[in-house]
Amino acid sequence: MLLVVPLVLPWLLPPLARRTAERVRPDIALWAIAAGAAVLALGVVTCLGALLLPLALRLPVLAAFAHLLHPLQAGPAALVATISTLAGGALAVAASAAARGVTAEVARLRAARDLVAGIPEAGGLCVLDDDRPDAFALPGGTPRTGRIVVTAGMLRALDPREREALLEHERAHLAGHHHVFLAVAQLAGWCHPALASALPVVSLAAERAADEAAARACGDRRLTARAIGRAALASTACRSGLHVPAVAARGTTGPVPARVKALFAQAPVRRCVPALLALTLLCGAAGASSLGGALWLHRGVEVAQGEHPAE
Repeated sequence: MLLVVPLVLPWLLPPLARRTAERVRPDIALWAIAAGAAVLALGVVTCLGALLLPLALRLPVLAAFAHLLHPLQAGPAALVATISTLAGGALAVAASAAARGVTAEVARLRAARDLVAGIPEAGGLCVLDDDRPDAFALPGGTPRTGRIVVTAGMLRALDPREREALLEHERAHLAGHHHVFLAVAQLAGWCHPALASALPVVSLAAERAADEAAARACGDRRLTARAIGRAALASTACRSGLHVPAVAARGTTGPVPARVKALFAQAPVRRCVPALLALTLLCGAAGASSLGGALWLHRGVEVAQGEHPAE
């Protein structure tokens, strides 16, 4: 039972993540939700691996260890075989999705870097000669090699002060390493469908954190709101945009009206709310259940080896 609980708990993350993003300061919410998704994904993979053991030990290379499972008394043989087969299928699906997703994301990242290769940059800013309005933060191999990419079409769509606000937004993405949070959320989503539902919330938290950082840098929340809104409208008016990787955060993504509304309100403050506590308890429950299941399995193997006589 302990090994099944971490497979169910991820379904509680999406509503808790949305509540956390609404009520907690964006940068704190980003850390909390991404960390929660990572912990829950690790619990899912660990439990699926443990549940796969009965099936794995039927392989010839591992058959010599099959006797270790007999004292575990996990349940009827048919039920154990069925659960183990389902766990193996779930792991295979997750591994396949992760492999395809990582391959596609790496290809898009390389294509985006090739797009700006050879373009002169000043202070980490690259301007593409493209009429399509777009702007994004392109992560590099090291923190210093990240680039802010903006098109000529986006620069023409904004006035000078709005341009600076948008660029501050993109700088905040690079400074906050938001691509790491987005990558973690993506990996977690490939491990469990419920965790995939949390990815838009992580993206929103990253955008809100960058919005607040840009507002502080500009000293004008209304200017930042206007820049984000006009940039989004310009980008939406263009039917085809640039193809960039998901980890390259864009200032025009997410529920822009909600982001603009938040910028017209007072700056959020650090608050410890029930949603954040519930998120912490959720991760703790998943970790404790996974650890308990692993200890139960370890003790069963020790009993099978005769290290501790069965009582």
